[in-house]
Amino acid sequence: MDQVTVLFSAIWKILVIGLILGAGLPALFAVGVRGIAMGNGHEAADGQVHKPNPLGNVIAAVAFIVVVVAVVIGLMVIVAPGFGMKVSFDNIYPTLVDKK
Repeated sequence: MDQVTVLFSAIWKILVIGLILGAGLPALFAVGVRGIAMGNGHEAADGQVHKPNPLGNVIAAVAFIVVVVAVVIGLMVIVAPGFGMKVSFDNIYPTLVDKK
């Protein structure tokens, strides 16, 4: 029975990470694109003109920074073993350390 609990625990973790990285990052990127549209102003389909909103540019910048950081960390995790290193998350930010 203990093996079933461990199995479902692992499946749950994989599902959550898959949703965050698989659907969360593209959704966050879409929020960034929408922020750019809000920041630059636009005209709606009914002809109503929306003024530019600087908050949209801030939202877009934050969203794009988070996406870029996630991609860079993912590339670090993939490439690090080729250099005989691994990514350590012991600090506030991920660092490359030698494999032991």
